[in-house]
Amino acid sequence: MSTKNSIHRRTALGLIGGTGAAVALPGMLTQTTAQGLDKVSYNTNWRAQAEHGGFYFAVANGIYKEHGIEADIRMGGPQMNMSQLLLGGAVDMVMSNSFEAIRYVNEKLPFLCIGSIFQKDPQVVICHPGVGNDRLEDLKGKTILVGGTGRTSYWPFLKAKYGYAETQARPYTFNIQPFVADKNICQQGFLSSEPYAIEQEAKIKPVVHLIADHGFDNYNTTFNTSRKLIAEKKDVAQRFVDASIKGWAGYMKGGAGWEKANELIRKANPEMTAEKLTHATKIMSDWGIVQSGDALTVGIGAMTDERWKRFYDTMADAGAFPKGIDYKQAYVLDFVNKKVAL
Repeated sequence: MSTKNSIHRRTALGLIGGTGAAVALPGMLTQTTAQGLDKVSYNTNWRAQAEHGGFYFAVANGIYKEHGIEADIRMGGPQMNMSQLLLGGAVDMVMSNSFEAIRYVNEKLPFLCIGSIFQKDPQVVICHPGVGNDRLEDLKGKTILVGGTGRTSYWPFLKAKYGYAETQARPYTFNIQPFVADKNICQQGFLSSEPYAIEQEAKIKPVVHLIADHGFDNYNTTFNTSRKLIAEKKDVAQRFVDASIKGWAGYMKGGAGWEKANELIRKANPEMTAEKLTHATKIMSDWGIVQSGDALTVGIGAMTDERWKRFYDTMADAGAFPKGIDYKQAYVLDFVNKKVAL
């Protein structure tokens, strides 16, 4: 797999296929099977990988069925939009983030966030070692390659917090070669992807700055769904969330269940090698992507009012959102913080 393809997965949201299931029409959603299982479709934001491992663990190890759910975990891919999938009624839930949930409110869309698997957004800034870029504070005035989505998400945060200038940002084309060729350039990345590609292909061990560790409170790998679904089938949604949380708890422990989940991932996406899956799982564990912060006390999937307020206030002050949005309409806490699988 080429470097460009291997690191392009976090730049777009969408659907190009699934775990054997076709795209559902609106009338097909959350139906009951002949076995009495409630069908729930969930669209991830890229092709099957370790960063989606808990969902595949819950499928492979029968956790969804134990909760009365027939889960349709669908792979995402390029050029597709999660909000459009919800608007079109093509799927019950999508993997998204805090930004999209607040945009629902701003655009008066009938969707919201009901839980977040990742307690830390895995977005990073990557620099060369030994050139004085060991802190985010050191990057003021330095060239940083930033993708289109980053310009409206983490980039306003970095500008506001560290005084970065708009002129520092250059387009990131999801190719590591410009970074490799110039030690004075930094670039965006995804914690378990670009740093690994740079180390493997260019033999450079980069300096990695996880933006979440510096106050960027975006929830990621969320359950975003419609208000209609939670009003009419709250129990179904709760069972899907609980089973997913148990799947993530199991996946992060490793063992035989982890191997079964990875078999499904490799079947859905043959580009995911055993080495890549092992590396990504270790990175998620080492950096506390799933199990850190509030998740340590109230369980995987945790969200809090305090963090949502802090995120909105910070990003509104940075100009990423208009002032005065009723951000509390972007989420509910009814489905998480129950110490499931803690």
